[in-house]
Amino acid sequence: MTAPLFEKVALIGIGLIGSSIAINIRDRGLAREVAVATRREATLRRAEELRLGTSFHLDPAEAVRDADLVILCLPVGSCGAAAAAIAPHLKPGAIVSDVGSVKGAVVDQMRPHLPAHVHFVPGHPIAGTEQSGPDAGFLELFENRWTILTPLPDTDEAATERLRALWLATGAMVEVMTPEHHDLVLAIVSHVPHLIAYNIVGTAADLETVTQSEVIKFSASGFRDFTRIAASDPTMWRDIFLTNRDAVLEMLARFSEDLASLQRAIRWGDGDALFDLFTRTRAIRRSIVQAGQDTEEANFGRLKPRRDPWNEGAPGE
Repeated sequence: MTAPLFEKVALIGIGLIGSSIAINIRDRGLAREVAVATRREATLRRAEELRLGTSFHLDPAEAVRDADLVILCLPVGSCGAAAAAIAPHLKPGAIVSDVGSVKGAVVDQMRPHLPAHVHFVPGHPIAGTEQSGPDAGFLELFENRWTILTPLPDTDEAATERLRALWLATGAMVEVMTPEHHDLVLAIVSHVPHLIAYNIVGTAADLETVTQSEVIKFSASGFRDFTRIAASDPTMWRDIFLTNRDAVLEMLARFSEDLASLQRAIRWGDGDALFDLFTRTRAIRRSIVQAGQDTEEANFGRLKPRRDPWNEGAPGE
């Protein structure tokens, strides 16, 4: 049997990402001990029932004692306070990381509190669902998905490699980049799409000429997919937009310009411009499938609806 990568890992926060990390460590034998810390006693008890760790703590300072690796699985707005709470209790040589979707702000919040004798390697697994809480985690969450590490210029390379090894062991692919570049990339591939989803679903709910029941009853696949994204954790996404403000606003400005061009094409009946855009975007979708980041199955691989003999031959969407 392969030796564990770490003796003790501390997970501060046990939602979707934290519980999925815990399951991977447990089921793949990646550490001998896993200390779980969370603020709410009911959540902690549930994590214990699910066997997500070997010890369970309401005080994060207790969880990190003697830990070789500490991962903050918290909303990005909470990372600074958490770093301040655990800093005096971190052992020399410990690796400290996180899973936040914003990296520049996390570095600014956490770095001033962390002692010089630990290694700070911020991280971001680009994987998730709209579910949250300790029950949401599962073993395969990170498989064939990217995790980005954003070590600082003075970060020990050996520490980065140890953390890379952990993520690779979960089935993830790992990329290393600067925090600034990460935040710009994620603004367009994740943050702005979420903001658009929240806005579209909110607009549909506010329309006075369409009742909410009609929005739900007649929702086509496009709107359904937006509602899945818009069901994501409100606290997490509030913090993401506030902490990655500059990059999000830059990408929103670009999006607004392109949307205005699309509006003009529709107004003036410019079918060629619409066709060219839709052809380019279709190619992007095919590239994502070819890269293994989604399935080419019809309806995104969802379970097929039960056959309705009374509706045979009815046209699809």
